[in-house]
Amino acid sequence: QFQLVESGGGLVQPGGSLRLSCAASGFSLGTYAIGWFRQAPGKEREGVSCISKNGDITNYKESVKGRFTISRDNAKNTVYLQMNDLKPEDTDIYYCAEDWDLVAPLFSGYWGLSVRKDENYWGQGTQVTVSS
Repeated sequence: QFQLVESGGGLVQPGGSLRLSCAASGFSLGTYAIGWFRQAPGKEREGVSCISKNGDITNYKESVKGRFTISRDNAKNTVYLQMNDLKPEDTDIYYCAEDWDLVAPLFSGYWGLSVRKDENYWGQGTQVTVSS
């Protein structure tokens, strides 16, 4: 079954760190550029970071630049998002995606969703809560 599964979220104090994972099953993740997205209740989903197929190109939303690092291990079929110096405003559900219509704009610095995807497209995501 073709799916992406996010994990690694949790509750952390401001200034803390988490590493999110996006694991693929049913397909080879190495054939796709990947984007990380996040969504707070009642808000639009937004892009956070992206990485090219072989990991040589990355981009970050300005608010996370210098704090988040995206990477991938194609041999493990997994993409990671290392999040350091977390802030309360990073509290969201985090999702990963491989759809090029969603991911491509992130490389150009457009962080809003360029296309609407049915909620069934998205995985369960992983909750990140930053609170003291």
